[in-house]
Amino acid sequence: MKTNFKPNKAIFLDRDGVLNVERGQHTFRLEDFEIRPQVPEALRLWKTAGYHIIVVTNQSGIARKLYTRDQMEACHSRLHEATDFVIDAIYYSPYHESVTQSLGRKPGTLLFERALARFAINPQRSWMLGDKERDLIPAQALGMQTIMIGEEPTQLDLALRTDDLMVAAEYVLAMG
Repeated sequence: MKTNFKPNKAIFLDRDGVLNVERGQHTFRLEDFEIRPQVPEALRLWKTAGYHIIVVTNQSGIARKLYTRDQMEACHSRLHEATDFVIDAIYYSPYHESVTQSLGRKPGTLLFERALARFAINPQRSWMLGDKERDLIPAQALGMQTIMIGEEPTQLDLALRTDDLMVAAEYVLAMG
């Protein structure tokens, strides 16, 4: 029997520094949680083009007792609202290596693997955008294309480096 199943494609995004303004410290208070310019527009473009939108973020401040899961979830609720609820899932690691070892914490691949399985995503049709090398390492290990948002030095082979999420959105769409 012939099937027309085509695995899904996805845009994976880091949170701090990609979707919201990087403050140089943990962002967990709503008054400090500022969505970066053009984020809602970029996410809508990808969603319209058939991509799943997945956020993958390390939130080590929870393990270090700097903030609570409820505070983080309030920020995530604001993110969902600001982006017209186009985000399919937010995967986060509450761990910090000084407290607990976890394969889910980037640069580990576990959070990505959960999304790949849940949404039947083909990593070769998918992209990861991050502002740190540790965001991109697991995506490349799984076969995704990667885009660096910002200027962090890296030895990784990137598809693109930009500070502008709309430039990244248009690039991904142009690449098919």
